Amino acid sequence: MVINAPRPKPSSQEMPNDRSQNSDNFVTRHIGPSPEDIQQMLHVLGLSSLNDLIEQTVPPSIRQHNSLKLPAAQSEYAALAQLKELAGKNQVFRSFIGMGYYDCITPPVIQRNILENPGWYTAYTPYQPEIAQGRLEALLNFQTMTIDLTGLEIANASLLDEATAAAEAMSMSYGVCKKKSETYFVSQDCHPQTVAVLQTRARPLGIKIIIGDHREFDFSQPIFGALLQYPASDGTVCDYAKFIEQAHEQKALVTVAADLLSLTLLKPPGEFGADIVVGSTQRFGIPLGYGGPHAAYFATKEKYKRQVPGRIVGVSKDVNGKTALRLALQTREQHIRREKATSNICTAQVLLAVMASMYAVYHGSKGIKQIAENIHQKTKILAAGLQKLGYKIVNEYFFDTLRVDLGKISLESILEASQTREVNLRVFNNNTVGISLDETTTNRDLIDLWEIFSRVSDCESFSSEELLTHSSIQKLKSVIPHNLTRTTPFLTHPVFNSYHSETELLRYLHKLETKDLSLTTSMIPLGSCTMKLNATAEMIPVTWAEFGNIHPFAPQTQTRGYQVLFAQLEEWLAEITGFAGISLQPNSGAQGEYSGLLAIRQYHESRGESHRKICLIPTSAHGTNPASAVMCGMKVVAIACDSEGNIDVTDLKTKAEKHSQELAALMITYPSTHGVFEEKIKEICAIVHEHGGQVYMDGANMNAQVGLCSPGNIGADVCHLNLHKTFCIPHGGGGPGMGPIGVASHLVPFLPGHPVVEMGGEQGMGAVSAAPWGSASILVISWMYIAMMGGTGLTQATKVAILNANYIAKKLQEHYPVLYKGKNGLVAHECILDLRSLKKSAGIEIDDIAKRLMDYGFHAPTVSWPVAGTIMVEPTESESKQEIDRFCDAMIAIRQEVAEIEAGKVDTENNVLKNAPHTAESLIIGEWNHPYSREQAAYPAPWTKDNKFWPSVSRIDAAFGDRNFVCSCLPMEAYSQ
Repeated sequence: MVINAPRPKPSSQEMPNDRSQNSDNFVTRHIGPSPEDIQQMLHVLGLSSLNDLIEQTVPPSIRQHNSLKLPAAQSEYAALAQLKELAGKNQVFRSFIGMGYYDCITPPVIQRNILENPGWYTAYTPYQPEIAQGRLEALLNFQTMTIDLTGLEIANASLLDEATAAAEAMSMSYGVCKKKSETYFVSQDCHPQTVAVLQTRARPLGIKIIIGDHREFDFSQPIFGALLQYPASDGTVCDYAKFIEQAHEQKALVTVAADLLSLTLLKPPGEFGADIVVGSTQRFGIPLGYGGPHAAYFATKEKYKRQVPGRIVGVSKDVNGKTALRLALQTREQHIRREKATSNICTAQVLLAVMASMYAVYHGSKGIKQIAENIHQKTKILAAGLQKLGYKIVNEYFFDTLRVDLGKISLESILEASQTREVNLRVFNNNTVGISLDETTTNRDLIDLWEIFSRVSDCESFSSEELLTHSSIQKLKSVIPHNLTRTTPFLTHPVFNSYHSETELLRYLHKLETKDLSLTTSMIPLGSCTMKLNATAEMIPVTWAEFGNIHPFAPQTQTRGYQVLFAQLEEWLAEITGFAGISLQPNSGAQGEYSGLLAIRQYHESRGESHRKICLIPTSAHGTNPASAVMCGMKVVAIACDSEGNIDVTDLKTKAEKHSQELAALMITYPSTHGVFEEKIKEICAIVHEHGGQVYMDGANMNAQVGLCSPGNIGADVCHLNLHKTFCIPHGGGGPGMGPIGVASHLVPFLPGHPVVEMGGEQGMGAVSAAPWGSASILVISWMYIAMMGGTGLTQATKVAILNANYIAKKLQEHYPVLYKGKNGLVAHECILDLRSLKKSAGIEIDDIAKRLMDYGFHAPTVSWPVAGTIMVEPTESESKQEIDRFCDAMIAIRQEVAEIEAGKVDTENNVLKNAPHTAESLIIGEWNHPYSREQAAYPAPWTKDNKFWPSVSRIDAAFGDRNFVCSCLPMEAYSQ
């Protein structure tokens, strides 16, 4: 959406009152170090003020001296009051629109103990599995649930939404079968948003999409794959067996996008030949949220396990033989495959997948099936009533959705009657409407629907009470074909049959939570991941009904509060980034990368320069960068980095000149991936522009820019923003995320559009996510953060983030060399510590340090990236000096433990580092065969005696898990063994 108008002047009710301004300073609570702490830290650095630090850190050529033009900071009380007023502008109608989105009931025990619980939502992606066993178990449950319901062999730990999951299935099919054809068939009965995302993804790859009726497709034209909807978007339940058989004769892969809840009653796609099954788990207890976040699922056959996009949780064992979980098959990841990767997805929707899995755990097989049967029964009753009123039901077979032929009745009259009763229906062409029922539908809803249609019908009235009686219901004929009725059991594992009371589920959730290290335990100092405070006041509005219970395709007249929120957030982000336009649609950082590069591609094509397909990428870049470039049809050319971690400008000039006629873009992260502000950034941008290219800036490190400099003013043309990093949306254990893009004025016409909601640029790239505004419900978090910080607070936060990183670098540089520094010997908001010498001097690997940190109660920094054998530390502005000192003390103590090995005082194999982490079980059970004490193992620092976090498993054998690949729940006897 283009930012071309000033923010509406707030009403008197929107303005913060004196009480809230004076008694409630959110900024001082978000920023960890106190003013006194800041001075002490500056003293360690030999500096007198934060401004001195910034002058020596941020290059003068890019530093902005004007304050951010944002509304003044508000207190939590005032910001919540203003947001509540915006929420009140939304109208929560009953939506029977369907199209892959349904209202549902979030069990309160799941809402309170997962969605609203920082022990779950502040955790990071489970790269250190020994301290993430709870989340991994919940995700294994999710995969098992998906496998059971789809009838396939393996499943991943979730994707972003149904449409992008379908696009990933198309890409995977293309990768497996592209030698046979470049044509992909998409059923006309698929959801329109899914078709649009597929078209967006297909265009840069040269894939031709044919949209048509699967019953009439001519297989004389070779295809590499196909997508079918089950049930169809209009609710029709189709038999796809013959189509799939014909597709398989061509060696094509068939994907079925299936409603997961319907699969409790319908024959699983895996049983009628589907190769891939995708869809959404939204109706498994996840609020509508005006489009997200929701967890998509992806299931396929085991023979394709190394082609599966995203994450897979696998079963392995620890060094003591105990069953343990970890992320499996990591060799397919982008950071290894880079430009050879077929997907740029580097995360999941973990928090939502956990909720969906627990919905299945709580209800079990019988409960889930009963919910589906209730919905199906009400749909049959609704159909019978409409038929009595003289309407024709278009679809003979259905699960929960009817397509109603209005005959001679005007569509306008039906819509007018429905709006009067605050009901939303789906509008088809040919004077038909769609009605989708869900878990929340009541008999009163059925009566209201009948009365809407009876108001404009000239048919005789009927008795709704009579139709709702048990005897009438019993007479209704089946509307699911016999050959498509499910006969196989599902959710048979004990985990889905043990926690059906709230007490039992509560204890299960708490047991899993205690196995995970989150921000509730300690600092998570991950470089490039920005694990900052997710304030409670920011999180509270997520579960407000005015934001959570709105269908993404509800009329915009009902979402005025959301529209104001979007406009304000776009305006604020445009001010922060220095760009002319913002799109909020990309629902992850990887999606933002893809969208930004696609805008550049569209721009070149509009100028008749479609031949520009060379993308320059530094060798230090995150693996998603080259993967995104290839997905946009670009060819990657690597740019070297110099000894200081900066882009080698000479190499850049050489490659830019060499590819001048074909240069499309440069992808660059700023501050650099190596944690420094590159002095020549403006020159770098100028070189690319001189040769006709565009500059894409990866926004992973925006936490070092806000208020001090901006991508637009530096010279970038487009930048994506990780709202789950810089702007406080929590990482959720590995998802959700949001990756909006900001663009310069010449790229505004190419911002993403949508097939259902009019939006985007005049020459928009098409949809990149299923919902128009991505994961809209969590945008309230970033809105609250900016509203409570204000321009001055955001700038102060950036300064303190840089201070904290330099303080750590200074305190640790005597013990671990700081690999890269800027011009004045300072770093940006993160620093890379070089541990490579320890392998030679003591046989200590980087993983030994990471696992030993668990014994001290810390999550490891980013390990072996961007340089193997190093760790990248980012403390964020939210961590206090006391916590930072504690982390530094742990790192120094570990270095002393290494020194004892170097001095020959400790065995090189049987030591506290090689045997880390130490579990309570390993200390108590069996013989203690180590030359160090139990106390040294488990309580290496004073604070561990006061507040000990215990890893639940010892070091995990990842190689064993990959050799013995299992991605679903083991039988209970396996755990007892």
